Amino acid sequence: MTTATQTRGHGGHSHSHHHHDNVYLTSKNKNDAGVRITRIGLYSNLGMAIVKGAGGYAFNSQSMIADAWHSLTDLASDILTLATVSWSLKPPSDKFPMGFGKVESLGSLGVSSMLLFGGLFMCMNSCTSLYAHLFLDADAAAHLLEHSHGHSHGHSHSHGAEGPSLHAAWLAAGTVAVKEWLYHATMKVARERKSSVLASNAVHHRVDSLTGIVTLFAILGANFLQNAAFLDPVGGLLISLLVIRAGWGNTLSALYELADKGIDDEMRLSIRRQVTKGLAVVSEGHEVELRDVTGVKSGQNYLVDLELAVPNMWTVEDVRGVEDAVRTQVGAKVRGVRKVRVRFVPKEAAETFNEFIPGDVSQKSSPELEEAEHDHDHDHDSKGNGHHKSH
Repeated sequence: MTTATQTRGHGGHSHSHHHHDNVYLTSKNKNDAGVRITRIGLYSNLGMAIVKGAGGYAFNSQSMIADAWHSLTDLASDILTLATVSWSLKPPSDKFPMGFGKVESLGSLGVSSMLLFGGLFMCMNSCTSLYAHLFLDADAAAHLLEHSHGHSHGHSHSHGAEGPSLHAAWLAAGTVAVKEWLYHATMKVARERKSSVLASNAVHHRVDSLTGIVTLFAILGANFLQNAAFLDPVGGLLISLLVIRAGWGNTLSALYELADKGIDDEMRLSIRRQVTKGLAVVSEGHEVELRDVTGVKSGQNYLVDLELAVPNMWTVEDVRGVEDAVRTQVGAKVRGVRKVRVRFVPKEAAETFNEFIPGDVSQKSSPELEEAEHDHDHDHDSKGNGHHKSH
């Protein structure tokens, strides 16, 4: 979760929340204004998700329940980061030589899948409610909604077809006000710090307030317009589609991480820049050529491979100094890099070195030979054992 940019989004912007920069969220410095406003945002998201969920259920509002799920999509990723940050930073062990970053990827897959299915469930509920409002009479609609929601709130059977309570509008207006305050407070700190991470967080609070406005108008329209109770499930449907989009994006990101998808172009460029700076401080660093940058993301960590071309005459001691300088520079300046592996090749080599064994040289192409060698060794050992016994 620690790329240099944050790419969350709903509708208009990509919601790869799983990949955003959590430097403020995971910081221990509680006196820092950026850390403080980020934590306030986290707690307010938690409070609003609970309040909107309970309020939507109590006041019979599909759009408010969908908006509660929408709040959960952000909240779950942040809580997951806090829960797994200590795992991600644990040193590698013999059993896990690449570290424990994938623990976060696994957790993210579980959470985002849950949110995806929650969004799909909300979408189905909204569609059912919309169908009941538009195509069925009041009694049939009430009967269908009672069965689909599994509750009647102890009111009359026509309650489901009546639409949301007006009290839900006050709740929606309150969440919009909180989100707008968070937008302005976060943007103020972002401008003072010139922080793109905080600015991105602020814009996200604004997007959340816009979904709150959709909820508010859906509830008001359902209450004040003639025969417009269907507007509430329409709002719920729109917001549930945003939740599905976010859940799908996060699920896909987690799957890509678990499948060891390569690092993105922006990360590569950032690493290249720092390698160049690292080589600048080494004597004869101008002789070194960066041939290739590859790597994978593991939770919040990046595991990077570099290929450097050096003159043929250089010794192990020469390349050791280059490796130390490059690793120190990249590790210090590119956030999230936890491992840098450097391979040196002669400058005269025309193409990048491929460490993968070609398929036609695999041991599986001649299993008989392997088995024959194994049997030969086994027979040899048996004879040896027999020989010793005879003595």
